[in-house]
Amino acid sequence: MNKMKYIRLSSTSSIPKTTTSNLITANNQKASWWTQIFDPGGQLISRWNHMFLITCLMALFVDPLYFLVPEISRDKYCMRSDYGFAAIITVWRSLIDVISFIHIFIKFRTAYIAPNSRVFGRGDLVMDPRKIALRYLRTGFSVDFAAALPLPQLFIWFVIPAVRSPTAAHANHSISLVIIVQYIPRLFVIFPLNQRITKTTGVIAKTAWAGAAYYIMLYMLASHVIGATWYLLAIERQYSCWKEECAKEKNMTYPCNRVYFDCDHVDEPGRDAWLTKTQVLGNCSAESSPINFTFGMYGPAFTEGVTSAPFFEKYFFCFWFGLKSLSSYGQNLETSTSMGETLFGCGVCLGGLVIFCLLIGNMQTYLQSTTARLEEWRVKRRDTEEWMRHRQLPPDLQDKIRRFVQYKWLATRGVDEEDILRALPLDLRRQIQRHLCLALVRRVPFFSQMDDDQLLHVICEHLVQSLSTKGQYLVREGDPVNEMTFVIRGQLESSTTNGGRSGFYNSITLKAGDFCGEELLTWVLTPDSNVNLPSSTRTVKALNEVEAFALRAEDLRFVAKQFKRLHSKKLQHAFRYYSHQWRTWGACYIQAAWRRHKRKKLADELARQEGLFQYYYGDDGNDQNVQHLGATILASRFAANTKRGISHTETVVGSGSSSLEMPKLFKPDEPDFS
Repeated sequence: MNKMKYIRLSSTSSIPKTTTSNLITANNQKASWWTQIFDPGGQLISRWNHMFLITCLMALFVDPLYFLVPEISRDKYCMRSDYGFAAIITVWRSLIDVISFIHIFIKFRTAYIAPNSRVFGRGDLVMDPRKIALRYLRTGFSVDFAAALPLPQLFIWFVIPAVRSPTAAHANHSISLVIIVQYIPRLFVIFPLNQRITKTTGVIAKTAWAGAAYYIMLYMLASHVIGATWYLLAIERQYSCWKEECAKEKNMTYPCNRVYFDCDHVDEPGRDAWLTKTQVLGNCSAESSPINFTFGMYGPAFTEGVTSAPFFEKYFFCFWFGLKSLSSYGQNLETSTSMGETLFGCGVCLGGLVIFCLLIGNMQTYLQSTTARLEEWRVKRRDTEEWMRHRQLPPDLQDKIRRFVQYKWLATRGVDEEDILRALPLDLRRQIQRHLCLALVRRVPFFSQMDDDQLLHVICEHLVQSLSTKGQYLVREGDPVNEMTFVIRGQLESSTTNGGRSGFYNSITLKAGDFCGEELLTWVLTPDSNVNLPSSTRTVKALNEVEAFALRAEDLRFVAKQFKRLHSKKLQHAFRYYSHQWRTWGACYIQAAWRRHKRKKLADELARQEGLFQYYYGDDGNDQNVQHLGATILASRFAANTKRGISHTETVVGSGSSSLEMPKLFKPDEPDFS
């Protein structure tokens, strides 16, 4: 008993990324390419389906070109076939048929999912070649094989030459009948192919413009088919007139023969004499006045000389006629009482209505999808304007809201990245966050000191985007710190008054690579930290549009556990160096030390001058002291002025002024990295 072979495809199975993974075998052994089994959800089959869809569209385009092969010679009044053009079409058609047979072979080697196994996930993949072949023979093989048969080539190169005395009319009728019959399976091949592509990839075209181009191409293909059919029916209309008028001249002196209307028999005996006496040509001319035969909608093919024009002029006129008729739903057609002509007009009218609703409607949907986000933003902006007017917000606050909404649109284009990431698996979210944020994290000098890549990856996973407009306050001094912000683009102003003390103000500019909110890091690393968030020691304001990423309090607490693994003084020194809070404290500490040094130096100079004064004006006077009396007087004056200045300084300081003495700035808390 032949056992069925399966591959289980769970819901977590991903599409293979390499070309070799698209080929699967039952025993996982290497085999020849013609014995391989293809994965229907693999990248190889997906690309092949797209390529074969283009081939099918080319086939639908090439087949109606056979309708343009017959033409009418206006000088010889006969019908002929353009065999050179027919040979070119046959070569194209043969290449398309070869690709169609390759597609049939691939379908014989493509696995399928067992219908009774679709209980959970994708189901079981059947790999048994016999089961695959039997299923394909029962379902779509007959349609694919009928569409791939080279019937026009067989009729042109084998059947028609084997017929005795073939005429151009018989050849044209045979080829047209074959094309029409085979066009139906070729058309039906596209529908399941579209379904397979949509089922595998989700959409036919990846971009909106590509989807719109695909549907407008289908609309143009329908116009091409209608134009070519109209030309073939025009030739048939002309030949029908010749047959009717020829039947009326059977009993004349120079009887009419249908062979005379074939350009391959222009040398028939009696044709020249018949041309001088016949009324067939005049009665079947669309340019004669009055017209004895009604051509209806086919009249422009003869009045404009389309039936005898060169190929490109003939093709584009037919295409224009089909496009015009399809777009106007056949309202521009003036039909006669001929039943075939009337049915063709009805088909054009109904076809134009259906194709316009389906194809143009889908194209409009694709085009609207490109501006869907913009329309949503416009509606949201209009609602925001109405809300601001309803709440009677002040004009300056309204301007700030408008600037933020505009800047957010320019930065994100209306896409909510958090919603997209939440819909993805955890592993993919981590990879995306690392790809987007790892390079930005390394640009921060504080993080660049870390050698632990795992720690940087953990940080990237918890980063969120932060956008700020000019004049917006990220945090004010004394407010709780909710997040630690790292600047990517733009500038922030960070200022402090040391708790509102008079005479103290410090301001710095944060640029790309700087960070603020380090109080939160100190808070989360403190073992006995309470529930309340720490207060900010600085006021941070955006000087222009700022793009940054932030670590929120709960995320930073999780990341802080990773910090405790680092027992390096290098990270502690880096935090002190790049923390602007520590920099401010260090600057104030250096200033205070420098002023103490200046006061000590001034006191030492005063003591030295006083000692010099005592030396010159002591009890022991001599001639040397008298000689330096002038220098001694100057030194005493300098000492007196210095003493007076010190006394004034002590009085001012004692009265509570802080003009010379730095206010006391407390040392920042240091994170417990150990």
